[in-house]
Amino acid sequence: MTAAARPGVTVFLTGLSGAGKSTIADALVAGLEADGRPVTVLDGDVVRTHLSSELSFSKEHRDLNIRRIGWVAGEVVKHGGTVVVAAIAPYEAAREEARKLVEENGRFVLVHLSTPLEVCEDRDVKGLYAKARSGEIPVFTGVSDPYEPPARAELTIDTSVTPLAESVARIRAEIDRA
Repeated sequence: MTAAARPGVTVFLTGLSGAGKSTIADALVAGLEADGRPVTVLDGDVVRTHLSSELSFSKEHRDLNIRRIGWVAGEVVKHGGTVVVAAIAPYEAAREEARKLVEENGRFVLVHLSTPLEVCEDRDVKGLYAKARSGEIPVFTGVSDPYEPPARAELTIDTSVTPLAESVARIRAEIDRA
């Protein structure tokens, strides 16, 4: 299918810090680009630096950040583009709002990385979980703030038991599903 004939799609990777969002996004993007499909990446940390730097980590600001990501993704999808989002996006209502913004113009594939908290903590190279548990970071998803598992995920993948290549293959199959 040509790029012009292909509907736009957003793959929205959500899960705890350390669940594998960036790792999967990197591998997914590499594969899509190798196939000649340009991809726009909206990584939660990068978006916070460039688009949402004035926001705190309050629930209201986290929701606003996800709405911004959804709006940008919807604009790219409107023109047949492919977007890969990697964001914790802990709240169901904000994810659903992002879905609505994208689905006005194309497809939305929500991928819940359901990796257990203990595994995410073991993978934490930045020491964020330890800082959250000591109180140095007062609001941290999975420790002092909830992560609401998605009710309507197209895919659920536990990266502690699913190899990277298989995770990417499952997402690619969902993207290619008409």
